[in-house]
Amino acid sequence: MCGKQHTELGVERLVEKLCRKCSLSLTEYELLVAQRTPKIAQQLAARAVEVRKRVYGTKVFTRGLIEASSYCKNDCLYCGIRRSNCAARRYRLSPDEIVECANNGYELGFRTFVVQGGEDPFFTDDVLCGVVSRIREAHPDCAVTLSFGERSPQSYARLRAAGAERYLLRHETASPELYARWHPSSMSFDNRMRCLGELRAAGFAVGAGFMVGAPFQTAADLARDLKFIELFRPEMCGIGPFIPHHATPFASYPSGSVELTCYVLSIVRIVVPNVLLPATTALGTIDARGRELGILSGANVVMPNLSPVAHRKDYDLYDNKICTGEEVAECRGRLGARMLSIGYQLVVDRGDVAPLSQTNRFETREEQRHGRSI
Repeated sequence: MCGKQHTELGVERLVEKLCRKCSLSLTEYELLVAQRTPKIAQQLAARAVEVRKRVYGTKVFTRGLIEASSYCKNDCLYCGIRRSNCAARRYRLSPDEIVECANNGYELGFRTFVVQGGEDPFFTDDVLCGVVSRIREAHPDCAVTLSFGERSPQSYARLRAAGAERYLLRHETASPELYARWHPSSMSFDNRMRCLGELRAAGFAVGAGFMVGAPFQTAADLARDLKFIELFRPEMCGIGPFIPHHATPFASYPSGSVELTCYVLSIVRIVVPNVLLPATTALGTIDARGRELGILSGANVVMPNLSPVAHRKDYDLYDNKICTGEEVAECRGRLGARMLSIGYQLVVDRGDVAPLSQTNRFETREEQRHGRSI
């Protein structure tokens, strides 16, 4: 057996182990990433889709995204709305405008609203709690998700009490060393991890997530991310390719790949079978069929933009972001048709995390053959 065949056989065994145990060691995750091949990626995607269909069927959940502010006090080196980008066009939606976006989305069939923004000091607890309460009062059958970065435990508790049920805080990387290379010294890896724990303690369904293909990132770094997801088990996980922004220190670095991003999506689906896993806008930005490829790799969420069209280009995290000029109904209609074309359907649903039972656990081919656990 040649070296290539031997390596591929070893990776196939890792895939089988992953499907059997939903867990690998750090070294095994690194090998799974570093020694991937198109054949292995195809196998992994098929297994991930089988897991996803067992838990969620062919439903694709929609989240109505409301980008509330492009002001941010932070200075992350990869982000287009970083504090030091003096050319950024700043805007801030008023509470009335945010509620109006949600009202419009409700009429179009959205039942979850994701209100996100930079870490803008304007959005105090009082302001955000007021927004959340108004949306929940108008639409009690809907879920409200927030994403406003690192806050205090008391803040998270107040937001949860106001009616927000979910909170997205991407950890970006589980490597402290890499985190330090991507962020200013005023931000700390330890604080980001503390916030994730405090969100869970406050009773939120928590969304973590990370970039793929970002500057200085290695297979070992991605292995740390996968192990973190395995152990933390977030209810949601946002994974997208790195895309550079022209006005940041990382402007000259290449984008991450669709191939590697989809490969990682498949692994995460198998590791946490009931995770809510978006096919991100960033994925659709670097490939015209990126979101479809994400769904075919195990994702089950898409996030059309409910923000006013006049401001969408100003929420400029990375270059060439798609869907900045489409009306919401048009975007949702196009997405629905694209999902149908690959055998999935957008649903009018809150899209809550599915409970797992033993019947949701992925059975290996050997188990299926013998009808027993091994």
